[in-house]
Amino acid sequence: MDLRVRVLLNAGRLPEANAVFDEVVTKAPPSTDRWVRSAVLVHRAVMAWRLGRIPLALELAAEGWLDVDSETTDSPAAAQTMGTLGYLLEGIGHRHAALDMVRRAVEVARRANGPDTLAQCLQRLGGTLNFRAASGPAAAAPAIFEEARGYLAEGLTLDTVDGHVQRGLLGAYGRALAGIGELDDAEKAGRKTLEMASEISDHWGMAVGNWVLSTVHRARGELVRARTLASRSVASAQSIHDTSLMLRFSLDLADICSEMDDAVGESAALRCSVAAGQKASETLQEGLGQALEHRQAALRAQQLAAAAQEAAARDPLTGLANRLGLEAAAARLLEGTASRGRVPWLVLVDVDWFKGVNDDAGHAAGDAALREIAQLLRRECRTDDLVARWAGDEFVVLLGDNGNSEHEVGPTVAERIRAAVDGHDWSMVLGTTRRPTVSIGVAAGPAKLDQLFAAADMALYRAKRHGRNRVEVEPTINVN
Repeated sequence: MDLRVRVLLNAGRLPEANAVFDEVVTKAPPSTDRWVRSAVLVHRAVMAWRLGRIPLALELAAEGWLDVDSETTDSPAAAQTMGTLGYLLEGIGHRHAALDMVRRAVEVARRANGPDTLAQCLQRLGGTLNFRAASGPAAAAPAIFEEARGYLAEGLTLDTVDGHVQRGLLGAYGRALAGIGELDDAEKAGRKTLEMASEISDHWGMAVGNWVLSTVHRARGELVRARTLASRSVASAQSIHDTSLMLRFSLDLADICSEMDDAVGESAALRCSVAAGQKASETLQEGLGQALEHRQAALRAQQLAAAAQEAAARDPLTGLANRLGLEAAAARLLEGTASRGRVPWLVLVDVDWFKGVNDDAGHAAGDAALREIAQLLRRECRTDDLVARWAGDEFVVLLGDNGNSEHEVGPTVAERIRAAVDGHDWSMVLGTTRRPTVSIGVAAGPAKLDQLFAAADMALYRAKRHGRNRVEVEPTINVN
């Protein structure tokens, strides 16, 4: 069905091509071979581009392009993908990238050792070089045409069954011959291309054939005939919506009209050229716009992912880091503290009599009390300390580098926290309900989080056993 769209496009039957393409684009490309899939996507991108469906063309091309730079390959489908991408890039005005891509396509096709694929890639490269020679400095043109002729001559020796590729090779070969002054052979090639294309109403081949013949007659000084043939080539290119051909052929027609002092014809040809150039510019602009939108979407997705990750690591009740957040950040804080010659401290805080608070004042009041304790913890700790709600009514403070020589910083901070909770006015939150206090276990040492936590938990157990509302310190951990 993809081939049917191309045939309809080359025949200038655009409404039918559009209808069939709608059926094609809804079908997923083959997934058994990623290169085959890429080739199908890029071919569809070219069809969408010629049908004027620019956003879809860019989307398909981008998806098909993903694997092109990933690795060295000898897949025929990879060569086809690169060759078609080169054609598309040429059409939207990205000319340097286009030439690089079609050269790579030929290299891959040679390794793939398939005559049909190599013939197609040689035709793309030869045609691209022809356009470079025709639009570049006159002094450089013969050498470029000669290079193109070599590739195209090689392609014509290959046994290929694709008639479109054969016509493309022959037409491009004729233009290269005309570029190096071999006009008789160029005319033969142009006539044969036109004849083969006319038999099957291939307007693409007819456009190329007439372009070659126009070039030959212009070189011979037969300007009236050259203008007629150039007009036909432009009309055929317009009928199939091929921007590359329209731009090149209309410029040549304008030059012929200028040599004939045909101001009206020159003006019409230039208008056609400007329209083709505007289409290429609009394509690039639309592509840039889509690229910006995709970038915005990617950044938005990153922001949402970061926000989701942050939310997953934060306790929704208190706003402190949760257990996941503590575990994620602890390694970096512990390593940083140890690297500066400081001893890491872990402070484990447990709310005394919290079950009684919930039973007497209700869970809403209990939640409010936990939020108050979280605020007190923040107030008594520094910005580089890691404060987290471990679980239920347990909190953890992991102390960062305090930047001074105070050795017992852990017990000092723990005592400030205990005193702040003990001296807090709880009447607004709990009324006459028994006010909570906290028991705290403290541990230090060049250890991992789980080791520090286990040591602090032992100290916390002693604080509970010895009457609560107190701080107990576990001896420094020795990991040796």
